[in-house]
Amino acid sequence: MSELINNREVDVPEQTRRQAMLKEIIKELHAGKSVEEVKARFAEAVGDVTVAEISAMEHSLMTEEGIPVSEVQRLCSVHTAIFKGSIEEIHRSSKPEEQPGHPVHTFKLENREIERLVNFRLELHMGKFHNNDSKENVFKLLEDLSLLLDLDKHYSRKENLLFPYLEKYGIFGPTKVMWGVDDGIRSMIKEAKALLGPYNGDNKVEIGALLAHIIQEVNEMIFKEENILLPMALDKLTEDEWVKIARESDEIGFCLTSPEHEWVPERAAEPEDTVQQNDEEGTAPQGFIRFETGLLSLHQLETVLNHLPVDLTFIDENDIVRYFSHGKERIFARTKAVIGRTVQNCHPPQSMHVVEKLLEDFKAGRKDNEDFWIAMKDKFIYIRYFAVRDEAGKYMGTLEFTQNIAPIRALEGQKRILSE
Repeated sequence: MSELINNREVDVPEQTRRQAMLKEIIKELHAGKSVEEVKARFAEAVGDVTVAEISAMEHSLMTEEGIPVSEVQRLCSVHTAIFKGSIEEIHRSSKPEEQPGHPVHTFKLENREIERLVNFRLELHMGKFHNNDSKENVFKLLEDLSLLLDLDKHYSRKENLLFPYLEKYGIFGPTKVMWGVDDGIRSMIKEAKALLGPYNGDNKVEIGALLAHIIQEVNEMIFKEENILLPMALDKLTEDEWVKIARESDEIGFCLTSPEHEWVPERAAEPEDTVQQNDEEGTAPQGFIRFETGLLSLHQLETVLNHLPVDLTFIDENDIVRYFSHGKERIFARTKAVIGRTVQNCHPPQSMHVVEKLLEDFKAGRKDNEDFWIAMKDKFIYIRYFAVRDEAGKYMGTLEFTQNIAPIRALEGQKRILSE
């Protein structure tokens, strides 16, 4: 029978009464009464309604009653005082991407700052430079471009945090294209700075055209981000993935502004694919090892370690050899027979005192690393020892890191292109 009941009609009189009281309170505030003076009447008007209902009533006051936004905003301070909650919570958008701290919200927040920089400040200084290419006006453009280089953080977060998730969902094309355009914009900004730095009046037209192109490309990128990239990402990524992006964003930094605070979703969305969730979030599947920054199979991990251009050997806190990498060109031979032996039994007696002293210093915390280097035929061997400690600083063992650095020592000049 519930479908026959019109709840809205039943609620209308009460809602109307509340709205009438709220309007009276707004008038009183407008007339000069303090928040303290109207608190009691406000509490009577709203009773035990939820914050969502308060928000809806405020919306109604603005859209149906024509109450100015500024007056309704003053009302916020009243219910904040009564409920001792945050205005932000009351007015929190139901869309996570519209909440401060959500990566999409931050990307858009940065875009507004970027727009202000290129469409107002840079455009203004371009005009002044066009009319008068004085040192002062050149300097203003250089300042603007230096600020605009902050774009690198915006683009880097997009490329290194957002794109990897999109690629997990099989989205490669748009990300590659956008990354290329990002790089083009970065290069143009640097090129403009390089031209303006030693500016002597010879290339005014060239600089003007380049700056105009930068502004155009930056604006077009904002449009692509907000109308293609971010909607696509919102459609694909789970809430947990957005949380990860938000938390890792600090590592790269923010462009021209930063989120007000950490975004904490009201609740985590249930993943559609529980198998995938198990792989990504839960216990590592059999045969895999979960790290803080990723998941590898044992085969992948061992292959990666063996591809490092260094030899690794690890002994535990009891001086027992637990592991060594076995790449194609080990410098010092190791056999599987050493696994499980004490490191003291793996060294000749004449060098034992060096090993013992090093381990004593590591265990006592007097040292965290020690380096040696020796010439051996055509090799120059760099041998490094690191004390491995846990988060609390407790000694867990020693890592030996051996590398032939002769090819590195022979490097000269620079190399910026691929080898044939």
